[in-house]
Amino acid sequence: MAGNGAVAHSPLGLLAELTHRCPLGCPYCSNPLALDARESELDTQTWARVFAEAAALGVLHVHLSGGEPGARRDLVAITQAAHAAGLYTNLITSAVGVTARRMQLLAEAGLDHVQISIQDSDAASADHIAGYDGAFLRKRTLAAAVVSLKIPLTVNAVVHRANIDRIADMVALALNLGASRIEIAHAQYYGWALKNRTALMPSAGQVRRAAAAVEELRRRHRGEIVIDAVVPDYYARLPKPCVGGWGRRSLNVTPAGKVLPCHAAESIPGLEFWSVRERALADIWANSPAFNAFRGTAWMQEPCRSCARREIDFGGCRCQAFAITGDARATDPVCHLAPRHDAVAALAAAQNDTPYAYRGIKAG
Repeated sequence: MAGNGAVAHSPLGLLAELTHRCPLGCPYCSNPLALDARESELDTQTWARVFAEAAALGVLHVHLSGGEPGARRDLVAITQAAHAAGLYTNLITSAVGVTARRMQLLAEAGLDHVQISIQDSDAASADHIAGYDGAFLRKRTLAAAVVSLKIPLTVNAVVHRANIDRIADMVALALNLGASRIEIAHAQYYGWALKNRTALMPSAGQVRRAAAAVEELRRRHRGEIVIDAVVPDYYARLPKPCVGGWGRRSLNVTPAGKVLPCHAAESIPGLEFWSVRERALADIWANSPAFNAFRGTAWMQEPCRSCARREIDFGGCRCQAFAITGDARATDPVCHLAPRHDAVAALAAAQNDTPYAYRGIKAG
């Protein structure tokens, strides 16, 4: 049993943030504004221990992420350690900093899957959004290397006002790159994305057109590519469960070793996060105050407490609830039943074309 009388299920997925360093400056980045420095990053041996402990805990797959994981000189050794632990390994990369030769070494180390992010289907727009000239070409080059090695490829397209009208072109690009799957991932407003929310927020009309386009593209390309997409939070009627429910199915390890229930959990003040430097992963999963803070349903306020969906969406996103209402226990304001639902409509309407505040810390 865990806190709040809730059962601590076995986690299935681990997001391993190997570094916060990244050559790109994407204004929608969900990394925190206060990024972990290179000197604080876990070493190779510690990551190997974390992977072994994760596998023993029930984790099946690990996402090697960042920042840009290619900024780690020991990325091949880290991948090999994850593979040796019996985990399915997915590299989440900007494609900048990972060469074709390095991808060959990663394949030999046991890498199972690659996810490459794209900023747009148009090269000039993509490089502008990334804050890095030439990034678009590097993505095409690395995608070709991945496909030549017969490693399954997913394209991740983060969608916002500047590119949402080109979803069909981005799907066409993913097909051209040889991807078997594309994620149409609407920007989530945490970290740097929250800082740029008014510059990124699409209009209601854009969201409606995008939803229709996705359905048509699914019909047109059925059997060719899997297209994953959901309605963006601020335009949804019902909230989504936070990573399958807070502390239920996944966990995140930061570059410095803190273990989080979700990627943005540090944005909620007052939570106590334990570190893999001092504790075993199983102990953290079962007993960490941060993980037990919102497990189960006992913590909920009304209308969540008596809602028939309380064990379906678990009150929605805790970080989003805090960001909009200032109360991490509040009903996610995305929900049409939430007392502060009006705030979501107001924020969705607050759009401007101010220049992006680009993300900090470069890879070097």
